[in-house]
Amino acid sequence: MASRRSFLAGLLATGLAPQASWADLGCPSFLAAGQQNDGSFVLAGLSSKGDILFRCPLPDRGHAASAHPKRPEIVAFARRPGRFAQVINCRNGAPLARLDPPGGHHFYGHGCFSSDGTRLYTTENDYVKSRGVVGIWDTTSGYQRIGSFSSGGIGPHDILIRKDAPGLVIANGGIQTHPSSGRAKLNLKTMRPNLSYTDFNGRVQDQVVLPPDLHQNSIRHLAIHTDGTLAFAMQWQGEPGADVPITGLHLSGTTPQLLAEDDPRVRNLQGYGGSIGFSADGKQAAVTSPRGGVAQVMDAVSGELLYEHQLPDVCGLATGQSGFVVTTGTGQVAALSGPDISPLSQNDMRWDNHLIPLTRGEL
Repeated sequence: MASRRSFLAGLLATGLAPQASWADLGCPSFLAAGQQNDGSFVLAGLSSKGDILFRCPLPDRGHAASAHPKRPEIVAFARRPGRFAQVINCRNGAPLARLDPPGGHHFYGHGCFSSDGTRLYTTENDYVKSRGVVGIWDTTSGYQRIGSFSSGGIGPHDILIRKDAPGLVIANGGIQTHPSSGRAKLNLKTMRPNLSYTDFNGRVQDQVVLPPDLHQNSIRHLAIHTDGTLAFAMQWQGEPGADVPITGLHLSGTTPQLLAEDDPRVRNLQGYGGSIGFSADGKQAAVTSPRGGVAQVMDAVSGELLYEHQLPDVCGLATGQSGFVVTTGTGQVAALSGPDISPLSQNDMRWDNHLIPLTRGEL
């Protein structure tokens, strides 16, 4: 009887072999960048219970990542102002391609695939012209860059595919930077963050600007529910200790809703929203703050702050089975459900900023 290996070899010879899928890697639920004890950097795949299913080496510190919706490939993005975006074969950790932005650009740590996986969209800083750019890459031809368009503002950070209409939503943080100045923020007095909704060619279909007294509240990170409602997390660049909201909700065509803005516990975030997410039913939104060492869960209808969890160096956040899953810089993966924290795993990792969920369509 022919062995499985010889059977697969025969399929390969005839071109009929099944394509590799995320199931080959144990159907990971999340991706997260981190640093190992030996100082090296990796992008890891995690199970729903927080177990590490695979680790792929990175050339330097990572920030966020995006998973191809069909193939077990990831694009890991450097922490700003890094220039690398590494395409990795998750089956063996081998690099498939390295994306380099054009001269005068650097990546901003985030990107997203089109629903069919044929395009990758990356947020970039055109620091020569002080403008935000979205790069377009063709994944069917070795991730070749095929175009770009304005992000609709300065300092685009996070970017997602819309759920309510064809197109993209971009978090323009409003902060001007330049590699020659490191991570210095060059326009704090005049910054003007926004949410820009565009079609896939960059035409702006809707744009949301914060009230003037919040113009220093940089819109950074995004999460989107299946009905198209967007949650956004902000990072305050004004006077320390100011009582300002750090999270909001928006549905295109409506007025944004700021969450827990009158709750004094918002101060515990120390003006810094690290990651944002929805519960599976969309009834709750959560935000993390590594500066404050807290995760806060809010009612997505009333805006009320429901629960606050104390977790040192917490930042990664994603939808969990009955609430949320978080990661910390101390190597912890934990589940948040109502007022309860349930430890899932403790790893030899310093988890970085984000916990990226893989949807069923990506598995």
